[in-house]
Amino acid sequence: MALGIDGLVSGLDTTSLINQLMAAEATPQTLLRRKATTTQSTVTALQTLNAQIAALAETSTKAGKPASLDLFTATSTGTGATAKAGTGAAPGQIELVVGATARAQVAVTAPLTRWAAEPAVLTLTDAKGVRTEITPASSSLDDVVVAVNASSTGIKAVKVASGKDSSGEQQYRLQFSTGSTGSAGAFQVHLGTEEQTAAGEASDLFTAPGAGVTTAARDASVTLWAGTAAEQVVTSSTNSFTGLLPGVDVTVTAASVDPVTVTVARDAPGAAKVASGLVSGVNAVLGAIASGSKSTTSTSSSGTSTLVPGTFSGQSAVRDTGRALTTAVSLPVDGASPASFGITIQRDGTFAFDETVFQAALAADPVGTQARLTTLAERVAAAAGTASDKATGTITTVITGQQSVVKDLGVRVTDWDSRLAARRAQLTKTYSALEVQLSNLQSQSNWLSGQISSLSAGSGGK
Repeated sequence: MALGIDGLVSGLDTTSLINQLMAAEATPQTLLRRKATTTQSTVTALQTLNAQIAALAETSTKAGKPASLDLFTATSTGTGATAKAGTGAAPGQIELVVGATARAQVAVTAPLTRWAAEPAVLTLTDAKGVRTEITPASSSLDDVVVAVNASSTGIKAVKVASGKDSSGEQQYRLQFSTGSTGSAGAFQVHLGTEEQTAAGEASDLFTAPGAGVTTAARDASVTLWAGTAAEQVVTSSTNSFTGLLPGVDVTVTAASVDPVTVTVARDAPGAAKVASGLVSGVNAVLGAIASGSKSTTSTSSSGTSTLVPGTFSGQSAVRDTGRALTTAVSLPVDGASPASFGITIQRDGTFAFDETVFQAALAADPVGTQARLTTLAERVAAAAGTASDKATGTITTVITGQQSVVKDLGVRVTDWDSRLAARRAQLTKTYSALEVQLSNLQSQSNWLSGQISSLSAGSGGK
């Protein structure tokens, strides 16, 4: 970087002069920067709005599904069972008695210090009679545990300390279990090969003295219409009975003596939440459009007031979207006003939702109310999608165009940086040259003054 000292000859503050000239020269760049900032602010605001509209498109699409209001709750009396309603449920009621809950088998061996045979071989047999022979690395109980746990049977083993024998040697029991409940998870463990087990020559570890099945594998069971000629027992390998009623899952927690009543009813508050969420989504977008389109007044330090247009002022795509959404919600649906199912337009252009009116309409005509909400939601989804589609949305297109403008302005600002740097260098060179010329002229003036003084002195001596 070149260094210089201002006005050594001229006495001028050349740095200040150059800075003032450069400030004037940079006016076009300043305007470009300001325009880039304003345009970027518009892009950011449009992106935020577009995200809201895209969220509304998603909400309205869900609300527009034919079964969006087919929501039900399931309740149960007593503590033996709980119920949950899902897709496909319908109003109804049923009584059941919980006979048993599901269990997984747990069994333990008699106390051991090491495996009872050498080499260590055992055979695992599942409830279907499928046998799996296992040969541990040694007769060490730890190796037996490793071999069982590494098998594909799903049976797991763990070594549990169980005191010492008469010689003072530490004893252990091997506990076998499976993670799956139900009678299908029952198993046996025999001391011997698969062939010996099949021939009945291998001993059952769990029937040995001191051994036993501590928890038997068991299915969960419920009895429907207990005490009647239609009585029926339904079993499940888990504590959950999926689809015991259409769209209803029942989970049992304990055996019951008295019948448990499961009741399925329409979830009116849940259905109202679907419609309310749709209206809230529309209002959020309309509110954002109104806020972004509102002009404000700016007052300068001198007291002059200036009207500042809103960010969305002049954005026809935004205005069109607001009108399309308002039309989608306010127009009649199959000849019926949206007010008939709780949706009304307010003075400020937003919409109100009356849950009481909606629930009354849903109770009186579930199918018709669902159809009307579906149509209204589809109209909202279409309007929102037209604006926010990632490829063809009207507001998306505006954002893309404005982003191109910001990029172009950035390039032009950068070009001005180079241009202004060259101009500053030129001005610095010019003023430096002027200082040199002034210095030369001053030297010549001093020389001439000296010569004139010499001539004058010589003439006076004669």
